Parts: sequence; structure tokens; C-alpha cells
Amino acid sequence: MTCRLAHLTIDSLCWRWVPLLAALLSLGGCSTLDYYGHLARGQVQLLQASKPVDAVLRDPQVDARLKQRLVLTQQARDFASAELGLPDNRSYRLFADIQRPFVVWNLFATAEFSVKPELHCFPIAGCVAYRGYYSQGRARGAAALLKQRGFDTYLGGVEAYSTLGWFNDPILNTMLRWNDERLVAVLFHELAHQQLYVADDTAFNESFATFVEREGLRQWQQAQGLPATDRHETRQREQFSALVLASRARLEQLYASDLEEDVMRAAKQAEFERLRQEYRILREREWGGRGRYDAWVEAPLNNAKLLPFGLYDKWVPAFAALFAEVGGDWPRFYQRVAALGELPAEARTRALEVLDKAG
Repeated sequence: MTCRLAHLTIDSLCWRWVPLLAALLSLGGCSTLDYYGHLARGQVQLLQASKPVDAVLRDPQVDARLKQRLVLTQQARDFASAELGLPDNRSYRLFADIQRPFVVWNLFATAEFSVKPELHCFPIAGCVAYRGYYSQGRARGAAALLKQRGFDTYLGGVEAYSTLGWFNDPILNTMLRWNDERLVAVLFHELAHQQLYVADDTAFNESFATFVEREGLRQWQQAQGLPATDRHETRQREQFSALVLASRARLEQLYASDLEEDVMRAAKQAEFERLRQEYRILREREWGGRGRYDAWVEAPLNNAKLLPFGLYDKWVPAFAALFAEVGGDWPRFYQRVAALGELPAEARTRALEVLDKAG
């Protein structure tokens, strides 16, 4: 997800929300209004919990470890704008301790015999493959209602998100649980969403931000004299993602068949068991018997749980090829990406496919 957060008074905050809330109210429907009211309250609470990082660093009562992590974020934040050409604003110049492990919970849903997400469309962000909730209880309730209607659902906690420049996004306590490498990378990722966002194209947006994150992190590590990212860990992630995407492709073929429902239901479960077995083989043969994804695989599987895979890295090779074409020049790269974003969806996909092959 994506957000921007400023140090605002309540009055100015309310005025900033007027055009947004007007758009939301125009959608109509009691359940819709209740959901958007929940989002507005959650964002306001986040704003109210935010403090300038400079003030936190000057506070003698603040834990030294917290200060150390915040100093790192400010160094990375400076680097993002000075070296990567990312927006120079007050995003990630604020800190908010929201007293919970996740800032939002994203709910994914599919039909029983489909790997296509139930889309949710918003006035600003366009259509996305999930619905976000600031309250875990509310998210669980929504998931339960969908299950009653026969949908597959998956609920995932999110530590950070971006508001696409509507507010100045804070550093959250949820983000500080990560190691230094991931913390820096996610700052670059979320700022990339502020640099460019195309409505109704999640794979484009996330792949772009993921490329900026990875290349930005590589340049950061080089500038700081830090070791490069562990390729073994990256390789594991890529192999696991490929395994899940292959399973999702087989399910798509299954659901396109004309099998009876009972037969298809049994075949669906057999496919999930195949995914588990293939993961176990991969873990033993390639990873020395130790896997990072054991809990995910051994927990109940369904269509919705497969949805997040592929969204974040589908077009990363295409963006890498484009970056090479412009000689690693960030401003020119952003201009070329923006031009891609202005293309109609089908033309954009064809252009990315050409870049992907070139890479």
C-alpha cells in the first residue's frame, strides 16, 4: 500500500480530508460509508500519533536503540532524495508508535474455483486486489462473511504502507522490527510509490517500486561500504515464488475445465498437497533441509493465499532493462517509466514484454 503524512493541526487535517471524503461519500451505500469511515479514522489516528524524528532524537527519555534505528532511517531518507531522485518531502521524517504489530491487515479473496482476485476500487488508488483494515477484528469479520458466501480468503498483516503523496508518511514502530537492510529497502520502495503510481495496475506499480528498492539498496550498500545482499536468501525467495506461481497456473487450468464441482474440489486440494510436496523436495535438495516458508506452506492453503505472489516482481526484469537503457540515470529512468504509465493498459503490457525479453 502507499501513504503521505504531515505534521498538521487537527483543523488543517480536516480540510485536507474534505475533497477525499467528498469523493468517498459520493459512492453511496451504508456498508461502503462505514468502511471508508473506518479508513478515515485509522488514518487520522496515525497522523495524531506522529512526531517529527528530530524531536524524538532530542528526547533524553527515548531509548538509545530506537534513536539508533531512527538515525539510520534519516540517513537512508537523505540518500533516497539526493542519490535516487525520489521525492524530497516530509515523508519518513516523522515517527509514530501505533502500539500494535501491523499498521493494517489486507484481505484477499477469490471465488472457490478461481485464482482471480475480487477487485476493490477506490477514488484515488484505482482498483486493487485486496481491502485494507486498520482493525484486525474488523478484517477477520469481513473475511468470515466472505467465507460464508463461499469465497476463499487470506488475511495478511502489513507493517508499512504509502498514501501516494496525500500525506507525509511516518516511520512506524512496526517497521523497526526489520533488520537494517530491509528497513532501508522499504523506505526506497514506498517513496517510489510517491514518485509514480498508475491506477488499476498493481503489477506495474509494485514491480517498479521493487526495482527501485533493489537497485537503490545496491547503491546504498556500495556508498556505505556495506556487503551486498545475501544472494542465497534472494535465490530462496525467487525459487519459492516460482513454485507458487507454477501451482497457481495449474489451478487456473483446472478451473477452466468442465469437471464436476466435487471432482474439481478434490483436484484443488490435490494441487495444494502437490505444492507442499514440491516445497519439501526443494527445501531438502537446494536449501539443506532448512526453509523460511515452512509455516506458510504447512498452514491451510487456498486460492486467495496465492494472490500476492508475482505482483511485486513480475516486471522487475523489464524495469532493470529500461534502467540499463538510460545508463542508470534516475531522472531519465523516471521519465521513461512515466511514459509507460501513460500508455493504454494493453500497450503498456506489450512494451513491458519487449523490455522483459531484452533484459
